[in-house]
Amino acid sequence: MAKDAEVAEHGAKDYHDPPPAPLINRAELTKWSFYRALIAEFIASLLFLYITVLTVIGYKSQTDPLKQADPCDGVGILGIAWAFGGMIFILVYCTAGISGGHINPAVTFGLFLARKLSLVRAVMYMVAQCLGAICGVGLVKAFQKAYYNRYGGGANELAPGYSTGVGLGAEIIGTFVLVYTVFSATDPKRSARDSHVPVLAPLPIGFAVFMVHLATIPITGTGINPARSLGPAVMYNKKKAWDDQWIFWVGPFIGAAIAAFYHQYILRAGAFKAFGSFRSNPHV
Repeated sequence: MAKDAEVAEHGAKDYHDPPPAPLINRAELTKWSFYRALIAEFIASLLFLYITVLTVIGYKSQTDPLKQADPCDGVGILGIAWAFGGMIFILVYCTAGISGGHINPAVTFGLFLARKLSLVRAVMYMVAQCLGAICGVGLVKAFQKAYYNRYGGGANELAPGYSTGVGLGAEIIGTFVLVYTVFSATDPKRSARDSHVPVLAPLPIGFAVFMVHLATIPITGTGINPARSLGPAVMYNKKKAWDDQWIFWVGPFIGAAIAAFYHQYILRAGAFKAFGSFRSNPHV
């Protein structure tokens, strides 16, 4: 009886982890679902950059001291943060069932490290996201060229008074928060354990983006998404945007890697599962 109870306690699972994705999966290249997912990531990134960069430029225009504008006018940092978080909520909700709703090379990188998708899919997702971001900012520049150039093009730059280390740290921690939230919100174990508390995954992900923007807009303008930083830099194409560009790639990729390791090997005990459970080892 005791043995049966132990098996029931430790062996039975009311959830199923998907098998690790193959490192190289060339068969994906022959499937329409793969290209449909790439299109979804491209369009989602385009819309994300279009709405958010317009919000940033609109805010700067509304508070321009040269226009003798009231500095309290416009949406403010709070409104900008809502634009980014709200768009992520909307777009993840719309595309999750098609591509997984990454819309961010850092998220894709973190999920790749956790073996949630193949190298082929990860690389192609990143390409689609970056191209979509460039096209989205291109639309903003086409519609509001004068404002776009005057107000910095929505490009991420390290704010005056902050060191490179502070900016890099802000991007690492901010991306960790986002990718950690993605892992937690989509964890099949959590869904089974907390089935009595329904969680709409895009909601906490959008709130994570919102909260990180509140904290880091004054430091870096908030990247936490290399495609979001690359798109405006390409279209604005000024020295300062390119000088700081590496921060918005290195920081998010480091943050995503730490989040993947923390979730997979600490919270989900991936390392312990590989070498055997502590509880099943009589010497522990």
